[in-house]
Amino acid sequence: GQIFYFGTKYSQAMNFAVTGQDGQKFFPEMGSYGIGVSRLVGAIIEAKHDEAGIIWPDAIAPFKAAILNLRQGDATTDALCEKIYTSFGNDALYDDREERAGAKFAEADLLGHPWQIIIGPRGAANGVVELKRRVTGERFELPVEEALAKVNA
Repeated sequence: GQIFYFGTKYSQAMNFAVTGQDGQKFFPEMGSYGIGVSRLVGAIIEAKHDEAGIIWPDAIAPFKAAILNLRQGDATTDALCEKIYTSFGNDALYDDREERAGAKFAEADLLGHPWQIIIGPRGAANGVVELKRRVTGERFELPVEEALAKVNA
């Protein structure tokens, strides 16, 4: 963080005086302490990471979840991904790139969103998604609504 000493500059400018123990009025000396946002982000990443990347705590994650479309262009998979993405509003990152699944998994781990919702054509056809918890690595195969409830709990 940063510490700034202002002396009596602002207490005098605001005509802010207090009475001391001796009954005399005086202008108090002032200062401030601030934590820079960029430093805070760096400190969090330093404390919350593993060999694969960042592990954002739920309360401060940029997004609750990363939605990984494993078969971009498959109508059923695309539709389910869009439905799930829309349900999150602005609180999910949708990876709809035409990229290998392994690359998507690695980059999702690197970015560190608390949850990964993994959607492939077989699961989409059955209304099931794979859910991965980034901090533990646990994976669950769940019906869509149950997975969303778990992420939003």
